[in-house]
Formats: sequence, C-alpha cells, structure tokens
Amino acid sequence: MTLLQSIVPALGRATRLESNAARQPSEPRVKPVFTLKEDTNSFQATVELPGVAKEGLEITAQEGEITVVGRRAWSPPADWTTLYRETPRAHYELNLRHGSEVDASKINAELKNGVLRINLPKADAAKPRKITVS
Repeated sequence: MTLLQSIVPALGRATRLESNAARQPSEPRVKPVFTLKEDTNSFQATVELPGVAKEGLEITAQEGEITVVGRRAWSPPADWTTLYRETPRAHYELNLRHGSEVDASKINAELKNGVLRINLPKADAAKPRKITVS
C-alpha cells in the first residue's frame, strides 16, 4: 500500500447518519467529492463543497486525522418548488486519516467558489533525501 492510499478514506460516497456527543444524531452528512495528489514535499486535497461559505467551514487536525465539515447556509424560500436537485440538502463531512507523514502544524487551506484546497506538508522524516556515498 502506498502512502497516498493510506490516507484515502475507505468510506463510500453516501448520505449517512452519525451520532456522537458533538452533534445531533438527526443531522445527515454527505461525503463530498474530493481528489488527492502527492508531490515530494506535500499532499494536496481538493474538496468540492458547493454552497459552503467560509463561515460554515470547520477543519480540524488531530491524532492522525483531518476532518472537514461544511455547513450550507442557504435554504429555499417557503414557496419554492424543487423540480430537480443535483446535490442533496445535507451538510458535508470528510475524514482523512494519515500517519506521521503529515506535519499537522503546517497544514493550510483556501476556500474559493465552493472549492476547498488543503495543503498537507510532509514531515521532514517522510520526505525523500539524497544520500551521498563516501
């Protein structure tokens, strides 16, 4: 298994109900569409969060896991009749597990037009280094 495969979550893309002390059990969450890329210095996650503003975004990094929660603020008007909806009305949640390869203190993120880009710098121990032979 490669390093990139080890941080990709194993859960499928589906609406699911979860309950814990931090949230109400009746709040549905959807796993957003995302991509992961890797280069020599970092991993980059691109997460699609349509309808989520900066104020509704929460990103936490703890104990080898990065959690992204996006809450949509828009709700349809009372007299609105939905004919077709491409995305569900639920909020978003994505969990990415990683080992010690990511330097959590240097993670940064940017949200622009519903697309979240997270840069996950590799820890120095995980970066490739050139060894000189004497």
